[in-house]
Amino acid sequence: MTAQSRVTADRPIDLSSLDDLQPAFHDLEAPRLYEEALRRKEGLIADSGALVVETAPHTGRSPLDKFVVRDALTDGTVWWDNNQSMTPEQFSRLYADMTSHARGLDIHVQNLQACADPMRRLDIRVYSEFAWHALFIRNLLIRPLAPSAASLPPDLTIIALPSFRADPSRHGCRSETIIALDLTRRIALIGGTRYAGEIKKSVFTFLNFMMPMHGVLPMHCSANDHASGAAIFFGLSGTGKTTLSADAERMLVGDDEHGWDENGVFNFEGGCYAKAIRLSAEHEPEIHAAANRFGVVLENVGFDTTSRRVDFDDDSKTENTRIAYPLDFIANAAAQGRAGHPRNVVMLTCDAFGVLPPIARLDPAQAMYHFLSGYTARVAGTENGLRAPQAVFSTCFGAPFMPRRPTEYGNMLRERIAAHGANCWLLNTGWSGGPYGEGSRMPIRLTRALLRAALDGSLARAEYRRDPFFGFETPVTAPGVDLSLLDPAATWSSAERYAETASSLVGMFHGNFEAFSPFVDRDVREAGPRR
Repeated sequence: MTAQSRVTADRPIDLSSLDDLQPAFHDLEAPRLYEEALRRKEGLIADSGALVVETAPHTGRSPLDKFVVRDALTDGTVWWDNNQSMTPEQFSRLYADMTSHARGLDIHVQNLQACADPMRRLDIRVYSEFAWHALFIRNLLIRPLAPSAASLPPDLTIIALPSFRADPSRHGCRSETIIALDLTRRIALIGGTRYAGEIKKSVFTFLNFMMPMHGVLPMHCSANDHASGAAIFFGLSGTGKTTLSADAERMLVGDDEHGWDENGVFNFEGGCYAKAIRLSAEHEPEIHAAANRFGVVLENVGFDTTSRRVDFDDDSKTENTRIAYPLDFIANAAAQGRAGHPRNVVMLTCDAFGVLPPIARLDPAQAMYHFLSGYTARVAGTENGLRAPQAVFSTCFGAPFMPRRPTEYGNMLRERIAAHGANCWLLNTGWSGGPYGEGSRMPIRLTRALLRAALDGSLARAEYRRDPFFGFETPVTAPGVDLSLLDPAATWSSAERYAETASSLVGMFHGNFEAFSPFVDRDVREAGPRR
């Protein structure tokens, strides 16, 4: 690859007011960041050595407060049905107000990098008000070996100021919380929220816009590698993406965000941002070990301030408790963050309706259909009194972070699957024998056994049947798996109720896919569930 093909070839427009910020703390490492966080009373230390913090009132992302600047670069390329717009003038006012606000604060700056492939590497500069935010993003991105990055103009600048309050009348936003990206000037502004995930996802959104311009498919997926071939795992939060990719028998390439180019897959990050709720050493030994050591950030986990012990089962603050740690905290992590072309593409869903099989084999058209659908199902928390499953369709398994039209990503995925002969699977980690509240969750041992058989090639040799509702192939037998669990209809006590529930979900798939039908080939339109 020539130097001209690097993503970093086109440098961002420099905004001179950043030169006036004069950060108080430059590229501090974990011990100094701990000291600053404790001095500022930003968090407490657990008995395991982890730094425990809270992000209330925001315990998750604020998608309704996210905006992209609409200008000559983005007007015809951004998927505006899924992205809220802001004018360049509104962004400039917001930028001026935020940098003015920052001058009264002790600001941390971290000079980091994204993209494990050296030819794709991007310099990311993060200005943060909180010391623990600096530690968080230092854990999540790639820490450069040489300090030279600090002297270069970054490819992306992020300013994160939780104490800043946006003004909707002045900045064109919805509330006092703001996440704004100017993709032309390559700046992300985050204000009014302590939730650190907004910093990480701003990097991902930027990469999702830039990478296709350079022939790279950006993916919201985890990845691991083995002598039998690499695998990637698409999935929304709660489907098991992090859990299943952290396999002691395979090398972990990355936890959440990757690119796929002509050489294979590479990690966008240098760390993991895993869900912590109900984390256990029994079911997730690698992640549990990584979560209990110095340098880790624990967000909103249950915590006893007297004993300094963490309770991963405590969801009193939020179900979305999180752990942020460097990738090398996982013993079998791939040091280079790269692997060859995936031998297997796994799409994860957590079907709370209880009608999808535990695993299905997808042909390329079906893979594109399910990639564009991005289906899972969730059960709302008891706080709002809703207990019935809710279907969630998030295209490309990451709609909030996809600036471009979904079919652009979908076509790139389909081309790569065809070019490299990847096997495609739909793996259901949800319910069996009935919907949530009646059936039971798929045993993790079953899911792991089916995944292992898919990845080592033995499942490809099994006998298959065609699912009458969803059209894909499902195995009749699988090594070490109870045959009765492979047919979802057979696990229900009432065949009629199963058929009624399955038909209802089929209708949801078709209703969701109507928006994509005009833009995909006929074989993809016909690859979905059967009417």
